Amino acid sequence: MSMLTLTLPPRVTDRAFERLAEIAAATGDTRPLRVAVEGGGCSGFQYDIRLDLARPDDLVLEKNGARVLVDPVSLPFLENAVIDFSEELIGARFVVQNPNATSSCGCGTSFSI
Repeated sequence: MSMLTLTLPPRVTDRAFERLAEIAAATGDTRPLRVAVEGGGCSGFQYDIRLDLARPDDLVLEKNGARVLVDPVSLPFLENAVIDFSEELIGARFVVQNPNATSSCGCGTSFSI
């Protein structure tokens, strides 16, 4: 019996979408949030999270007008991941909870698979 593996795109939390809406309301910048994976960082890969313009081949995740973009190269690295917004003593930032990462560094932006 073969086992079917279901791969899902990343999920964006309500808190992350709400923070994007707050940024747009406060600054007038309505560009979507891009979450990308690039080579580099202290663990092999790193996240690039920034406001950016949409490209035709992007996956667009949207709720109440707030949008998050993932490019097709980054998408396999972000399968089943959760994109969230975190407010901690070290600061407030968008974070990625990635079940595909086998290890990550202390800064939270670099990981390995």
